[in-house]
Amino acid sequence: MVKICCIGAGYVGGPTMAVIALNREAMPGKNLFFSTNVEKHVSEADIIFVSVNTPTKTRGLGAGKAADLTYWESAARMIADVSKSDKIVVEKSTVPVKTAEAIEKILTHNSKGINYQILSNPEFLAEGTAIEDLFSPDRVLIGGRETPDGQRAIKALKDVYAHWVPEDRIICTNLWSAELSKLAANAFLAQRISSVNAMSALCEATGADVSQVSHAIGKDTRIGPKFLNSSVGFGGSCFQKDILNLVYICECNGLTEVANYWKQVIKVNDYQKSRFVNRVVSSMFNTVSGKKIAILGFAFKKDTGDTRETPAIDVCNGLLGDKAWLSIYDPQVTEDQIQRDLAMKKFDWDHPVHLQPMSPTSVKQVTVVWDAYEATKNAHGLCILTEWDEFKSLDFQRIFDNMQKPAFVFDGRNVVNADKLREIGFIVYSIGKPLDPWLKDMPAMA
Repeated sequence: MVKICCIGAGYVGGPTMAVIALNREAMPGKNLFFSTNVEKHVSEADIIFVSVNTPTKTRGLGAGKAADLTYWESAARMIADVSKSDKIVVEKSTVPVKTAEAIEKILTHNSKGINYQILSNPEFLAEGTAIEDLFSPDRVLIGGRETPDGQRAIKALKDVYAHWVPEDRIICTNLWSAELSKLAANAFLAQRISSVNAMSALCEATGADVSQVSHAIGKDTRIGPKFLNSSVGFGGSCFQKDILNLVYICECNGLTEVANYWKQVIKVNDYQKSRFVNRVVSSMFNTVSGKKIAILGFAFKKDTGDTRETPAIDVCNGLLGDKAWLSIYDPQVTEDQIQRDLAMKKFDWDHPVHLQPMSPTSVKQVTVVWDAYEATKNAHGLCILTEWDEFKSLDFQRIFDNMQKPAFVFDGRNVVNADKLREIGFIVYSIGKPLDPWLKDMPAMA
């Protein structure tokens, strides 16, 4: 019986181990355990998954771009310390290319005659559908050394997945290809979002409708319809982090043009958020100072409470910078999390809580409420920043009646029916849609 141990039980480690345990051959009794005695389980395991955090460095060489491998390295050193038999060590965290080589060096220099094989097995899970993605993956990627020992290790891990994943979906590559494929996949997805968001700015300028343009190009089977929804910008823990990582690797290898190409994906994302803030401010007589603005949605996407890199942070901070008063409602995000996010420096969110600022000063211009109607009461404008389904069915007549006039709606996710809202009396801005006559003479960027 192969013994598997995973260091880290977060968004990736926990679900992955649960699904592997469920799909093992029938065993009497329980076969999934959680423990804090890491050393004991590592020394007994045949296969060790390492699923620890790899945040963006906040200081030193590569700050703001490179991945911080502190947690990974300490895991590798601990494995070397406690191992008494040969091990297969599996990279499950998203790591820079060539990390496996560094880990290999740490393990072999401390090997005491033990043979270690390093495999790269990146995760391709989407938040909100992680278990589904594990049960029915598009592909499982396993990268290892092209040596007899390396190939044996790949086969051992392939056998674990083969319990429930069809063989044609298990792709075996060399180490570097597997490591790079994860960064490349996220970069390509983020690039699609930035591409359609760049088009949304042009649509507003020309009177085109970005939804119609997306639908038309998505019908081309070479392009396909996914990830073509225009919005206030992408968020989540991976896209920006992985692109910055890719940029850093390119720069380290002297590939300046390639680095600049990928940097542009993030620049367009930042531009989209600034453009949104500028639309809000310029529409409301060029000032939001002292005005109440309702923020509907704070998570980076619907059906999750995750706020990591959510565009709402930059939009809220932009409005707060112009002295607006914000009333925020999100069905899943707590007040504490919102205050923490608005007070925190970039990249701090990805480090352990004990290394984050102890008690972030709460932003006094911000109130967090548990109801969309409370958030919008007496507000001058409302911004939709997450595409929660419930926002589509709000009673907008009731909201309009309780708002200051003129009442503005800034739809950052294209979830509302702009024509219906205009009939009620709202002035509506929807990203990438033909502009409301009110907005036509207002500059898109200050």
